[in-house]
Amino acid sequence: MHVNSTTEEKEIVTQQKSKLGVRLFFVYLICYAGFVTIGVFNYELLSTTVFYGLNLAVTYGIGLIVFAVILGIIYNAYCTRYEDEAEKSEGGAK
Repeated sequence: MHVNSTTEEKEIVTQQKSKLGVRLFFVYLICYAGFVTIGVFNYELLSTTVFYGLNLAVTYGIGLIVFAVILGIIYNAYCTRYEDEAEKSEGGAK
């Protein structure tokens, strides 16, 4: 587990992680809003077969779930990088 000893470094890393989390949230929100919009305004389109006999609703839904997992992996990788960089800069400053 990464622990920053100075409050300033901890705050900077927390801000970076928060900004990234909000950005990824809005990326996912746009994708999810597309699904909801199709369901509200053109629900017949969701019954269209698009992939190996699966309709668009199922394909899009599974895609959203997989996309959420991918975004979580991306978030974790970047947060780890932010923490490692803060740890390196702390070690170099000593």
